[in-house]
Amino acid sequence: MTWIEALILGIVQGLTEFLPVSSSGHLEIGGVLLNIQSSDNLLFAVVVHAATALSTIVVFREDIRKLLFEIFQLQWNESHAFALKIIISMVPVGIIGVFFQDQIESFFSGNMVLVGSMLIVTAVLLAVSHYKSDGNKSVGYLSALVIGIAQTIAIMPGISRSGATISTALILGIDRTKAARFSFLMVLIPILGAAALKMKDYFDEPAITSSGISSPALIVGFLASFIAGYLACSWMIKIVRNGKLIYFGIYCFVVGLIAIVSSLL
Repeated sequence: MTWIEALILGIVQGLTEFLPVSSSGHLEIGGVLLNIQSSDNLLFAVVVHAATALSTIVVFREDIRKLLFEIFQLQWNESHAFALKIIISMVPVGIIGVFFQDQIESFFSGNMVLVGSMLIVTAVLLAVSHYKSDGNKSVGYLSALVIGIAQTIAIMPGISRSGATISTALILGIDRTKAARFSFLMVLIPILGAAALKMKDYFDEPAITSSGISSPALIVGFLASFIAGYLACSWMIKIVRNGKLIYFGIYCFVVGLIAIVSSLL
């Protein structure tokens, strides 16, 4: 992987991690178009996902600071409840990630028909949430579990994590701003946990997992993903608040259709 390819894929990851168009799907498409081997993608995916997690921390630094401060208070408060909901939302993806890791990795093989089909599923979710009337609820314990299940489904390449979780929250009648905030904060620990597991694989067999990718390419990819992620995360909050998700649904449908047709032809 060259630094130019790392720059392109880093920007793609940073933008698509938060915009509801599927970062995994776009990385798969980008990998196929740039003819990048899957062994290169393993370590690179860890690096760029860590970068987007860091960009989330920067965007929501005040929320996170407040949460951490209040969590360490002895009296039960709103931050304790919010943290518990985050933990509940992590349970489904944690179970799948631990017990079905090999099966998950088998989906990331450049199968454009699969990616295209899942992008269309994302488009349908975004369309349904767009036509659902606005709600004013807060995230509850049961809704946190349901949103967590939606995040688990988004393991599939082509299904947007932010699209699936935010759409599910809106369909459940949750306030738009609260839906976006919960969606972005709930992914921090799973992303960092997945990165840690991949890094373990890397240190176990570094010659295999890092073959063909240089340190400068990783650095470029990290910086590109962080900057793009910061901008996209900030932008996405405004997009959800203004109810503009349908445009991304149209985009996912078109790209998904193109991916399927081009693969079959």
